[in-house]
Amino acid sequence: MGPAKEISKGRVMASDELQVVKEMLGAIDMQAGSLEERRAILQSFAQPPPEGTSVTRVAAGGVPAEWVVAPEADEDRVILYLHGGGYSLGSLDSHRRLVAQLSTEAKARMLNVDYRLAPEHPFPAAVDDAVAAYRWLLGQGVRADRVAISGDSAGGGLTLATLLALRDAGDPLPAAAVPLSPWTDLEGTGEST
Repeated sequence: MGPAKEISKGRVMASDELQVVKEMLGAIDMQAGSLEERRAILQSFAQPPPEGTSVTRVAAGGVPAEWVVAPEADEDRVILYLHGGGYSLGSLDSHRRLVAQLSTEAKARMLNVDYRLAPEHPFPAAVDDAVAAYRWLLGQGVRADRVAISGDSAGGGLTLATLLALRDAGDPLPAAAVPLSPWTDLEGTGEST
């Protein structure tokens, strides 16, 4: 067991961070309130990155993004990160702490991408933005074999959609992709729904 877990009466207890995530998800009723209200609730859970992490805003191929770099990150390793939020929620702010922690653990620079959200920007806007940010990275001299693409939930699904779009366009593919609990069944037709 790592430091984030403890055993109590034979059960594994959740870490403080997991409790925050559970509270955050429990506070967002996807059926109640306006989209703006749901976005504001998610935004209210935003936390600053750990001390020493640098955050620098950039326009990555015309897409708002930010470099999130932990102190010991290798400048030659890059992860393009696509936040979750059901394609209609989430932002650089809401996911900055997670992205910073990933930078620390992976020892990589993170490009946190603020892709356009639905319903204001329907498909394929998010895919177009992710592809533009990836191409921007390559245009900055980052080699494709030094890039991974990752994202959580809808960002995990977007990770996979981005790979397909890059492949279909003949772009050099990244070294890896790491979808975290990807939302891939948007119609809810799978048995797990």
